[in-house]
Amino acid sequence: MGDFLHSFFDIHQILAVLPDLLGEGLRNTLVIAALALLLGLVAGLGLAMLLISARWWLRAPARIYVDVFRGLPAIVTVSLIGIGLPSAGVRLFGQSPMGYAILAVGLINAAYIAEIFRSGIQSVPPGQAEAGRSLGMSHLATLMLIVVPQGIRNVLPALANQFIVAVKESSLVYLLGLAVGERELYFIAQQAQSITYNSSSFVAAGLVYIVFTVPLTHLVNWFDRRLREGRRPSAEPLAVVGVETGVGA
Repeated sequence: MGDFLHSFFDIHQILAVLPDLLGEGLRNTLVIAALALLLGLVAGLGLAMLLISARWWLRAPARIYVDVFRGLPAIVTVSLIGIGLPSAGVRLFGQSPMGYAILAVGLINAAYIAEIFRSGIQSVPPGQAEAGRSLGMSHLATLMLIVVPQGIRNVLPALANQFIVAVKESSLVYLLGLAVGERELYFIAQQAQSITYNSSSFVAAGLVYIVFTVPLTHLVNWFDRRLREGRRPSAEPLAVVGVETGVGA
């Protein structure tokens, strides 16, 4: 029992690695997750627009992208982007692995966010688009000004939850060998463990992840409940652009 406690709950090892985890590690984890999510939002919205297109030749490449990146294990994608591209001479970010880490996690998130946006957009009642068209708006204007904003509002909790996923997926970029100053939580813990042969650093990293993600998860759930309680059913279509309706309100 003593060996078990020493291997996983050595207070001296935890206190020794905690400053690096809370300083460098947590900061870089959040930077990677936030920038990857931003990339995922932009690319995901573009993919979602293609997925709902009436033209199959626009839907097909988007569907292939989404299926491939959702089907691949995240660790394979990180390896292909962060190790494969530089090895092939494609050095988009020079020698720094941070850019490749953000790109890899961002491309993964784009596939999931595309499906989130698609489901949100398609959940908007058809009457909303019909009302926009009846006002003389073009198909694109109706989509961008009426349908898409309501669809995004419907999936805000899912998008917030995707940020939590990005935070946890950022741990996989340790494969890229981040330099000092760029290390995220898991990489710092892994380096400490390789030196001390003690797993307490992993426990410390896990605690930091939990302290950050669990309250955020409950906040997302609370926001989701408030959003659902705030919606009220309405059979009336949108009459004027910019006027709130019962959908997603």
